[in-house]
Amino acid sequence: MAVQTESGGKDEVKTQFVTREGAYRLMTLSEYSRPNRVGYTGGSGASPVRVSLVTLPPAPGVTPSSDAADDRICFNHGKELYVYVYRGVKKAADLTKPVEKKIYKGTNPTCHDFNAVTITSESVSLIIGFSTGQIQLIDPIKKELSKLYNEERLIDKTRVTCIKWVPGSSNLFVAAHASGQLYVYNEELAGGAGAAPHYQLFKQGEGYSVHTCRAKSTRNPLYRWLFADNSCVNEFAFSPCGANLAVVTQDGLLRVFHYDTMELVGRARSYFGGFLCVCWSPDGKYVVVGGEDDLVTVWSFGERRVVARGQGHRSWVSVVAFDPYVTSFTDPEEKREKRDGEPEAAHCYRLGSVSQDTQLCLWDLTEDVLRPPVRTRVSAHLSPALSPNGVPGTKPLARTAAKTARKSDAGGDASTIKPTKPTGGTLGITVGKKEEGGAPLVNSLTQRLAGFSFGERKPDHRRNFSLNVKPGGGAAGGGSVALRGRSAGGGGSGGSTASGDSSDPLRLIGTAACPRFDECPVLEPLVCKKIAHERLTALLFRADYLVTACADGCVNTWARPARPHNGDVNPQTHTHPHSLSHPHPHAHHHRRFDRIDLVD
Repeated sequence: MAVQTESGGKDEVKTQFVTREGAYRLMTLSEYSRPNRVGYTGGSGASPVRVSLVTLPPAPGVTPSSDAADDRICFNHGKELYVYVYRGVKKAADLTKPVEKKIYKGTNPTCHDFNAVTITSESVSLIIGFSTGQIQLIDPIKKELSKLYNEERLIDKTRVTCIKWVPGSSNLFVAAHASGQLYVYNEELAGGAGAAPHYQLFKQGEGYSVHTCRAKSTRNPLYRWLFADNSCVNEFAFSPCGANLAVVTQDGLLRVFHYDTMELVGRARSYFGGFLCVCWSPDGKYVVVGGEDDLVTVWSFGERRVVARGQGHRSWVSVVAFDPYVTSFTDPEEKREKRDGEPEAAHCYRLGSVSQDTQLCLWDLTEDVLRPPVRTRVSAHLSPALSPNGVPGTKPLARTAAKTARKSDAGGDASTIKPTKPTGGTLGITVGKKEEGGAPLVNSLTQRLAGFSFGERKPDHRRNFSLNVKPGGGAAGGGSVALRGRSAGGGGSGGSTASGDSSDPLRLIGTAACPRFDECPVLEPLVCKKIAHERLTALLFRADYLVTACADGCVNTWARPARPHNGDVNPQTHTHPHSLSHPHPHAHHHRRFDRIDLVD
């Protein structure tokens, strides 16, 4: 696949781009931003602009109408947060009548999420995280609900980097912080004011630990997840089934957990710097991450290994997202034959990514790339303490193990492990120990490896390397616990730090968790277009359009190509039906200031 190009200036901002299904066009009348925004202004504020979309169900007894505005959109910019009726590509945006407008003093909103479980035609719960660590729960429609969590910053004083409702739960949400900690809250409990929580160890594994509050009665947070080296948790994402949790951190690691049992089931490592974003494929078979190595990395949940990398961005990848409406499957009569003679449907996943280089890239992940022929040899440089899936404490697979199905640590579906092929010599690199009071080891390591150009775009400049490392610790077991109820479980004894990964963070390189560049398929984007003046910070796919946002606070809508009668859209991938309802009548809107004072 070649990168699509157009005539015109190299830095020209595109208003349309073409894919195999047709032309995507920018809808200038469907632009959402601050009401008083005029033209292009440079990006302001350190907090990235995030976008949340939700579809309201129809009111009881009301017949859905195709003209009804049933979507609500929320976005933040600087110290401001807006909620609008979202009209998609049907009608022009009306910026004069926000459903909710909040201007905060002393803090900035950084992330937010609608609760899809409790939503009604007249109510929706919106959870908001802030740059100073507080969390607010509001109802932008009813305006009667307003709760604060971590108000006095006794739980965590650092920026909330990602916040999401637990899938299927009406009252549990998860918040990640720049401190490298992730907290599970119950919105029905007190917000954590009065006294700082005291924790006790509940479960510990390789590179992470889970704690509960030591208290006579259940309180927030229900659980605290702590990751090695207190590395910033940049983002997390639940799988479509809600059973698994993928977490990416600034130390360059993707960790995938079974959420209820808190078991680590797989890992992947970046080539350079931290992972910044993560998403799941619509069927839950693949996890895609992007980060400071400018690459898009595809990790297979079933095989527990990196299966492909995408190379096309020229700066840090800020958002990755699958397009479930273009992801396709072959017709039954077109099913190809497997080696054992059984029919199998071919898949093609559409992936989107946006970056700080102001470019939108679209990728097609096809069957021939994601499922290459099985290799029969095991890498000669696997650490004795690592399995091919990157999870410590298990032995490398034998030559015949590539075709052996096994259960995952969390009791999931059987999967097949494909070991990596052996490579040649090794490159000796001396890694120093972390100094007291200094930066984590991975930071100095990043500086040491900056000259190796792992993300070099010229094929003849790709470098192969491996390291001979010593075995590193194991994983400690722990009891299972349900995380979807209304109260926390107990158990555990003291301890407040995560179990370290190893003294050598490079031990995953050369394994299935981070294969060398020539051992992994490298993809080029189907489309790569500059679509903004400022760095891009949001990307969402809907049935009739896609939404992007950039650092100057502008939220754009791109109309999809006209859908043919026998279009590629697969109805099986539609996870949430788009029911229609009448728009909620606007109440009197006025300028509101929500003050969350900074507590030193």
